[in-house]
Amino acid sequence: MQLTRSVLWVVVIILVAGVGVTRFLANDETVSAPGGDFESNSRLAELLGSQRFEGFPLATAPRVFSFPEDHGPHPEYRNEWWYLTGNLDDQDGQRFGYELTIFRFSLVPSPPGDSGNAMSSAWKTNQVYVAHFAITDEAENKFYVEQKYSRGAMGLAGAQANPFKVWIDNWSIQENPGEVMDSQSQEAWELSASGDGFSLMLNLVSMKPPVLNGTAGLSRKSSEAGNASYYYSIPRLHSEGSLQIGGSAHSVRGLSWLDREWSSSALAADQQGWDWFALQLSDGSDLMFYNIRKTDGGQDRYSAGTFIFADGKSQHLDNDDVTLTVTDQWQSPRGVFYPARWNIELPDFDLRLSVSPVIPNQELITTVRYWEGAVDVVGRRKEQELTGRGYVELTGY
Repeated sequence: MQLTRSVLWVVVIILVAGVGVTRFLANDETVSAPGGDFESNSRLAELLGSQRFEGFPLATAPRVFSFPEDHGPHPEYRNEWWYLTGNLDDQDGQRFGYELTIFRFSLVPSPPGDSGNAMSSAWKTNQVYVAHFAITDEAENKFYVEQKYSRGAMGLAGAQANPFKVWIDNWSIQENPGEVMDSQSQEAWELSASGDGFSLMLNLVSMKPPVLNGTAGLSRKSSEAGNASYYYSIPRLHSEGSLQIGGSAHSVRGLSWLDREWSSSALAADQQGWDWFALQLSDGSDLMFYNIRKTDGGQDRYSAGTFIFADGKSQHLDNDDVTLTVTDQWQSPRGVFYPARWNIELPDFDLRLSVSPVIPNQELITTVRYWEGAVDVVGRRKEQELTGRGYVELTGY
C-alpha cells in the first residue's frame, strides 16, 4: 500500500504533535474523513522508503514466527499493517468487495520491551493509526471509501496480541472467542467497520494456516540491507456476516485474504511503487505476487510472490517465475492512468490467468491515492479450466 510522505507525514506529525507537548483534538480525538480530492499524488513508497530512522530495527534476517502472538503489534518497527480484502455474495447473488486496512506508525523508537504507549501521561503516545475502509458494489457500479486516523492513546486506537485486537475508534479486527473451531481452523476473528451510509460486520474463520512469504517470512524489496519486511498471509478466510449499504441490508458470505507486514524500511530510491495481486482460484490454490516498478518504468528484480497449494503448502516465486502483462488501461477522472487488465503466466506451474476488475473505478482518494479493487479471474492450469476472485492494489501512479 502506497501512502505519501508529503501528505501522510503531515497527518502523522499533526496527530503526534501532542507527544510530550500538549493535547490535541481535544473535542474529537479520532477523525473520520470521507474520500476527498487531494491534488498531490500520494505515495506510500515515499513514506515506506529507504530513509533510515536511528533507533528503529531493520528486517535483515529471517525470524521465528509465533502465532497467534505475531498477529499482534510490533511497535519497535516503524510501520506495520493489518490488511483484509474479500469478495462477498448476498442471499440473492449480488456481488460486493471490501477492504479494511489498519496502519500503525511509530514516530519515535520505543524503548526495549515497551508497547509504544507506556509514557508519563495517558495523553502521550508515539503511535499513530490510519485506516481505510472501502466497499465495491458491482450491481450499482459504485465504490464507497472512508478513512480514520488517530493517536494510539486513551483507548482511541491500538493493537494487542492477547486476545488479538487492532482497532481505531469503532473499526476493529479482533479475536472471536465465541467461534467454534474445528480441526482445520487456525484462527477465528470478527471484523467491524462503518462509513457514511455503509457498514460491514463479518465473522472470519481461516481455511489455511498462515503462509510465510519471501525467505521464511523475510520479504526483501531491494539489494540494500534492511529494505525488507516481515510478511505473512492467511490466503483463505471463510467470511460470513452482514453488509448495510444504501439503506439496504444484505446477508453476505465469501472469502477474505489477510496480509500482514511490518518493517522500518521497504523501498529503495529508484523504486516507484508496486502492483499487488492476491488471487483465490477455483481449484483451491492461491497466488500472491507483487510487481515492484522502478522509476524508469521497468520491473524490479526483487518482485516476488508465493503460490499456495490447496493443501496449504506453499512455494516461493522469484521475479523470473512470473510473467505479468498489462492488456488494458483505465483513466481516473483525476487523469491518472492505471493498468486495468492483466495476463499472468507461471510456466513452471503450467498456469495462465486473465485478471480483470469487477468495476473500473475502485480508486481510493483519501489522504493518499491508490487503486485497490475486487477482480475476477479466468484461466487454465495444465488441462483444467479455472475461475477465481481476488484483489489487486496499484500504487505509485
